[in-house]
Amino acid sequence: MPTEASFDIVSQFDKQELVNALDQTRRELRTRFDFKDSPFEITLEEQQITILTESEMKLTAIKDVILSKLVRRQLPLKILRWGAPEDAAGGRYRQAVSLVRGLPADFSRQLTKYIRDRHQRVKVTIQGDAIRVTGRSRDDLQAVIHDLRSHEADYDIALQFVNYR
Repeated sequence: MPTEASFDIVSQFDKQELVNALDQTRRELRTRFDFKDSPFEITLEEQQITILTESEMKLTAIKDVILSKLVRRQLPLKILRWGAPEDAAGGRYRQAVSLVRGLPADFSRQLTKYIRDRHQRVKVTIQGDAIRVTGRSRDDLQAVIHDLRSHEADYDIALQFVNYR
């Protein structure tokens, strides 16, 4: 049995689930009456989603459908950063949605400081875009996870706890 237990704090999502959610969104919008004879595009790139349609009202409707499909597929809504709607060619509107993956360096430093101040019995290290928390007792690690989950609404980033061993 190992003398120390550990887990990693990451911010990631299942890209295939996101692809499936966007496909469901496209299918639903094609059958809706308010989108009949109304062209729209939802394209997924590596780091962003681009929505293109003919009015801001339809942008809002597409956003609502995307959010509902993400919730059904158990994807956190914090993975999306909605940009401002902008005018596109032909009197259309475009909105870029950035995908958030990984922990930024400044957020990682703040989070490690928070954990060190509140839980002295664990060690915290930053490893790239993840944070490793180690400790002698699994109870201490579970206390850290419970503490972070109870303050999850304070963070702009979706946190997952993986590699618990």
